[in-house]
Amino acid sequence: MAPQARSMSEPRRVLLAMSGGVDSSVAGGLLRAAGHEVVGVTLHLWDAEGEAKVGRCCAPEDRRDARRSADVLGIPHYVLDEREAFARDVVEPFVREYRAGRTPSPCVHCNRTVKLTYLMQVADRFGCSHVATGHYARVERRPHGHALLRGRDRHKDQSYFLFGLESEDLPRLLFPLGELLKRQSREAARELGLPNAEKPDSQELCFVPDGDVAAFVARRAGVSAGGEIVDQDGEVLGRHRGVEGFTVGQRRGLGLGGGPVRYVLRVLAQERRVVVGPAEALRSSELEATGARWLNPPDELEFAAEVRIRYRHTPASAHVRRTSTGFIARFLEPQRAITPGQAAVVYRGEEVLGGGFIL
Repeated sequence: MAPQARSMSEPRRVLLAMSGGVDSSVAGGLLRAAGHEVVGVTLHLWDAEGEAKVGRCCAPEDRRDARRSADVLGIPHYVLDEREAFARDVVEPFVREYRAGRTPSPCVHCNRTVKLTYLMQVADRFGCSHVATGHYARVERRPHGHALLRGRDRHKDQSYFLFGLESEDLPRLLFPLGELLKRQSREAARELGLPNAEKPDSQELCFVPDGDVAAFVARRAGVSAGGEIVDQDGEVLGRHRGVEGFTVGQRRGLGLGGGPVRYVLRVLAQERRVVVGPAEALRSSELEATGARWLNPPDELEFAAEVRIRYRHTPASAHVRRTSTGFIARFLEPQRAITPGQAAVVYRGEEVLGGGFIL
């Protein structure tokens, strides 16, 4: 079996979040192999039925896959209904953000509200000292506390989605896959005989059919008013059916026909305008973030760090200044498509210091 994470040396009673995917199932296998008593829990977050059935983390078969994996691992499994909280804390803010011309980070909100915060409470009810997930991230114990670190597999590292955790929860978290590469997790799944060993990873948001955000927002909140697509000088180039169909950096789907290649530069929701322009106009050297959550902030208000502006972005060197509600980051090199609503996560080397949401 794949090597075990160093954080799992002492036997514990562990609550394991099981999505039905291969990663969380392998996490359960590693915990069992390390001698832990494991209780599997699947959160029923969304009803992905009929035309809303997309992805692989909200459909009924995912709950069945989680149960089947739990049976193979020899651990108890429970399904808990969190649909109301998911709709309130994740889906409705997602709709509001798109209507406001921003591009939200729903997985960040889900992890810090519906999932891990809630699972800490569930763990107490089940008499579990720790909570484990299949995230590719690490928690390291240090002389003055615990630190959240990037996963060893840079292609799968999910620390970006976890900056919103409470620092006091870090000692209770286990990420058994944090030291592994994805291929090692697949190998472990086959060795364990897990029924989902070859199950593909989910690529889309679990609650958005076919990735069509505009259609989803329209179903939840009604069809919005259209508006104009303009260039940087305000010249009208075309019309759109709603600002929720656009995000900064977008090139396809503008409906402008021929002419030069243009990208979305800004989404002005109140004016119902989408501003487009050339690729070079997407680059910026500064961002401001609000709603900050700090895990281990430096003592100084201004410091050098690396900032990640979206999940697939390589953290870029920046000068960070903390403010009363967030921070300002000035990059050493201009970055492409800094997008309002997305999470900006601050790193120092391997460690997640904290993060916020881009204004």
